Amino acid sequence: MTINTAELDRLTQRWERFRTGRNTSLAEPHGWLTLTSLQWLSPVPFQLSGVPGLWSFEGTTATLTAGADDRLTLVESGEPVIGTITASLADEESLMWVAAGTVVVELGVRANRYMVRTRDSQAPALVNFTAVPVFNYNPDLAVTGTFTRYAEPRTEIIETANPEVPGGAVLVGEVSFELGGSRFSLAAEEGGLGSLVVAFHDASNEVSTAPWRKLELTKPRPDGTVVVDFNRSINYPSAFSDYGTCPAPATGNTLPVSIEAGERDPRK
Repeated sequence: MTINTAELDRLTQRWERFRTGRNTSLAEPHGWLTLTSLQWLSPVPFQLSGVPGLWSFEGTTATLTAGADDRLTLVESGEPVIGTITASLADEESLMWVAAGTVVVELGVRANRYMVRTRDSQAPALVNFTAVPVFNYNPDLAVTGTFTRYAEPRTEIIETANPEVPGGAVLVGEVSFELGGSRFSLAAEEGGLGSLVVAFHDASNEVSTAPWRKLELTKPRPDGTVVVDFNRSINYPSAFSDYGTCPAPATGNTLPVSIEAGERDPRK
């Protein structure tokens, strides 16, 4: 694609604003850069590693028992946790439940099992964070594609970043596009406000990029066309931490070419 200098400057500046917003979002005090553990609850009350109190679950209810010396507080209200509290979540739901100093404990259900994840605002990944490493903006990796919606959504069982957590993707159609003279297509899920979300593998994975990435596309135009801008490819939380349960790409969402655009592997 040939564009003039003024247009390249405009596109680059717009991409840089996107990058600024992305880095700001990641730098939240208890965001994805602050995960420090993932532990599964047991029916028998026990103390988690690094977390005060006694934790357990029965059926669809999680239980926490703590005393004044544990110094736990409810995230929502700041009230101290003294005695026994409970919470009930559905599969894939999460709750920032209690806090202990700089640590917030996230209660969640994955694969119909209760888990807790600790999020520490003093985690090295956040304390040392300045920005996600990225490739320079490349206008040749922003192309116009076509979205073709399936007659009915298709549900596919997929892997996740945690081998103990199976996942599922509801695919609504395919985005086809041309890149480097070859034609490709990727299955897409529906995002917010009519957007499309595409998780994909490519030949750069585990060389210069994470094992997989995702790309959110704006709502397709009435004629089905949509901009596929790989410069906006971002990492899943599992690229930054061992404690993510992020969904892997759907079967077939593997590009045999190297997409050196968007976010690099933050651990390399």
